[in-house]
Amino acid sequence: MLSSISGRSVIVTGASKGIGKGIARVFANQGAKVLVVARNMDGAQACAEEIGNGAKAFAADVASWDDCQAMAQAAVDSFGGLDILCANAGVYPQTNIEDMDPAEWDLVMGTNLKGNFLTVKACLPHLKQSDQGRVVLTSSITGPVTGFPGWSHYGASKSGQLGFMRTACIELAKFGITMNAVLPGNIITEGLEGLGEDYLGTMAASIPLKKLGVVEDIGNAALFLASKEANYITGQTIIVDGGQILPESLEALE
Repeated sequence: MLSSISGRSVIVTGASKGIGKGIARVFANQGAKVLVVARNMDGAQACAEEIGNGAKAFAADVASWDDCQAMAQAAVDSFGGLDILCANAGVYPQTNIEDMDPAEWDLVMGTNLKGNFLTVKACLPHLKQSDQGRVVLTSSITGPVTGFPGWSHYGASKSGQLGFMRTACIELAKFGITMNAVLPGNIITEGLEGLGEDYLGTMAASIPLKKLGVVEDIGNAALFLASKEANYITGQTIIVDGGQILPESLEALE
């Protein structure tokens, strides 16, 4: 157990389902006070009630500056301060370039990239007051390392997150705040489960560990990066993918 997490105030965006919900659950299980943030209040509230430990729910769109400011203040009002921001909210529609409406590109960038900037900016005044200020971004292997048809906008946004992080972490360092990113591979979420067992089996076959990850795998990586034990790590990325990016071809796994 990372004892430095217990009692800490944490915001997790995009937390009503999938990886965000897994991150929120991991932090709550370690005794953190979690503000579950999602665009839909019903979903956020259901998650907060499920993970327990005094978790609170808040509805916000990370692409809105007003919402982000209100979200940060809600954490302070609920828990007496803010120690950790897990900027996880993201959207990932799948559309090839020739079919993509420019508005869809703007939606993805507004949520995934601008949303990171706005959440960090809104939380910064409060993180500066903490002796354990931490920012953990949820990026992806898609964009920074790999590509996949239909996700040109998603990949660009996730690569952009890392460019943002590498400069932002320098600016935040003078306040004792660290900033790192977790890059998930194929993680079992509600969306993937709906694709069927055959599809999941095909995906697992390309991973050296021969299995897909679970949301807690991402939550545990975020937990470490948010701990005091990781206080000398900043501006770094950790890939959590079961070795997916390593083989040159499927033949390498035979």
